[in-house]
Amino acid sequence: MADPKAPKKAPPTIQNRKARFEFHIDKTWEAGIVLQGTEVKSLRAGNANFTDSFAYMKNGELWLKDLYIKEFEQGSYNNHDTRRVRKLLLHREELQKIDRALKEKGFTLVPLALYFKKGKAKVEVGLAKGKKLHDKRATIAERDVKRELDRLKKS
Repeated sequence: MADPKAPKKAPPTIQNRKARFEFHIDKTWEAGIVLQGTEVKSLRAGNANFTDSFAYMKNGELWLKDLYIKEFEQGSYNNHDTRRVRKLLLHREELQKIDRALKEKGFTLVPLALYFKKGKAKVEVGLAKGKKLHDKRATIAERDVKRELDRLKKS
């Protein structure tokens, strides 16, 4: 039997690690996401993937496209579509700031993380500008140097 005083295990945070490598993240926002019941259950199990997903503005609303959420295994005939377009929830002022920023050349909105906060699913989205090849090489070099320094500290 589980200890009732033991802290509850937090649901997994799903990170988009590739986004920080591919883009310079300028600013971030925390947005709510509109989900169906089976999507929530699948997310709590950590079954999601950010590959090729992005956010865009349409008619003053923010939408998240190509976020893969695996079908819930115990779901029935009314299971969700795995790659449906999902609405993101932000305050109007934040949406207006994002809209102005996206109209600038070269900026895009990328999902960075998906997590639960006080029982609600949240998505961290970042205003991003694509990195050039030499920037990516510099990032790899910095990572290698940091890894080497950590190894030297341990021994």
